[in-house]
Amino acid sequence: MPSTTVRISDTARETLRELAARTGRSMQDVLETAIDAYRRQQFFDEVDAAFRALKESPEEWQAEIEEREAVDGSLADGLEEE
Repeated sequence: MPSTTVRISDTARETLRELAARTGRSMQDVLETAIDAYRRQQFFDEVDAAFRALKESPEEWQAEIEEREAVDGSLADGLEEE
C-alpha cells in the first residue's frame, strides 16, 4: 500500500503512540481511525448546521415537515403485516 510522510508534533506523536499501545493496534491504524472519525464528525456538524439554518426559516421548515409527513406514509406501501 502506498504511504506518505506527515509531520506531527512530538506531543501528538506521543499521544498516538500511547493510544496504539493501549489498544494493541498500530500507530497507522489508530491514526486512520482518528481521521475517519474526524471526517464523520465534520459531516454531521455540517448536517446539523444545515438543519439549524433550515429551522431559522419558518416557511422552509414547514415545507420540510410537510415533505416528511408525505414520505412517512409511503414507508410501508406494498408491505403486508406478517
